[in-house]
Amino acid sequence: MIMGMFLSFTERNYLDASDHSVIDSSQLKIIYLGTAGWKITDGKTVILVDPYLSRLRRNYSINPDSISPSPISGDKRRAFGDNDLIELDTSTINKHIKSADYILVHHAHRDHIMDVPYIALKTNATVIGHESTANIMRAYNVAEEKIITVKGGEDYEFGIFSVKVIPGLHSPLDEKRYYDSRTISKDLKAPLKIKDYVEGGSLVFLIRFKGHQIITFGSMNYIEKELEGLHPDIAIIGANASRSEIYDYSGRLMRVLNYPATVIPTHWDNFTVPYNAPQDEQLRQLDSFKKEIRKASPKTKIIVPKYFEPIIFPNSP
Repeated sequence: MIMGMFLSFTERNYLDASDHSVIDSSQLKIIYLGTAGWKITDGKTVILVDPYLSRLRRNYSINPDSISPSPISGDKRRAFGDNDLIELDTSTINKHIKSADYILVHHAHRDHIMDVPYIALKTNATVIGHESTANIMRAYNVAEEKIITVKGGEDYEFGIFSVKVIPGLHSPLDEKRYYDSRTISKDLKAPLKIKDYVEGGSLVFLIRFKGHQIITFGSMNYIEKELEGLHPDIAIIGANASRSEIYDYSGRLMRVLNYPATVIPTHWDNFTVPYNAPQDEQLRQLDSFKKEIRKASPKTKIIVPKYFEPIIFPNSP
């Protein structure tokens, strides 16, 4: 029933996952799922952030003004246009997502939320996001008791971890002309088309877990004043080229976050190609991001993640 509904590098300041002698299974592990997606776990509790693993190929003859990068040569997968119904890569999702307790969603664009209802139903996870996120969950019959709707400003305790929800901004796309005030309706019915996914507002999350404070961004923008007084030691920061449209993007962010010990770039890869496709150009583009971070915060360690390889941090008191 669930399946049918969906149509079916690094500078290290963490423990080396290859050295099993130094790994405590309860230590904090942060795993990159691609795009803006992450798995954060201590081996028991699993928190997912924007888990998008389907990586749909886009049809640019139908949608020529799309901002997404073009598919690589030789990609024979079906291409999807705005009017096409979504189709999940459930095989890849099932391979990499075995369980989840909570799913945090920054905003409701397809590359952040499209896989979330399937994962929530599969794992019985609780989904935390804004009104549009909640309404997409309802469209796929996620139970109300598994939906927590937020708008920014909440600071919720969940026992083993807590989450501060912070108002945010979407990336400044289309030469700063991107703006979308739409909210997804509660009357929305599944299955959804590509065009059904709208931003619905953007959030930032501060996750306090295993003695660490992890801040996660889903876009290349932020509201500086909303971040004042925070002291995350791990900052997962949007690193796509659109950040260049923001004044002193990295410098202002490092200063307001009080120079976090670790920065991990997110949303930097080409998410319209398969996981095994080369990301050489995207990795080259990360060089300027790393230079910006080093200039603003020389003592900060920068970790460029690899898909599905855990970054392991010692537990902090």
